[in-house]
Amino acid sequence: MPLSEHEQRLLEQIERALVDDDPKFASSVRTGDRRLKARRKLQIGAVLVVVGFAVLVGGAVAESVVLGVLGFLVAFSGASLGILNYKAATGAVEAGSGAAGPATPGRPGRGGRIGRQPLKNRLEERFRRRYDQ
Repeated sequence: MPLSEHEQRLLEQIERALVDDDPKFASSVRTGDRRLKARRKLQIGAVLVVVGFAVLVGGAVAESVVLGVLGFLVAFSGASLGILNYKAATGAVEAGSGAAGPATPGRPGRGGRIGRQPLKNRLEERFRRRYDQ
């Protein structure tokens, strides 16, 4: 949900006060393009996977267990770096942080997004619907 004009003005005042009070902290938490940083990490992860597999194959050719293990660790770290930054790099995090859509007809109390309510509440709601029918 977008902020109202009053809320935007208040936020700008808070930001200016933060910069005036502690400029070093303000620069460290200033929001940049998070997707750009996540894409960069995703690219580094892909490069690490390729390099890791190359070292792994080189270790197999040279019959070196140490090189094989090192290649596996490099490839694994690259894959984990890519997996951890995939959602932020593709923009799925920002898209999921908006307001929920309209309520689904025929389902009282549930928004358009799946998983909005805790599991316990959803199960109780299902039980009540079945019991009432």
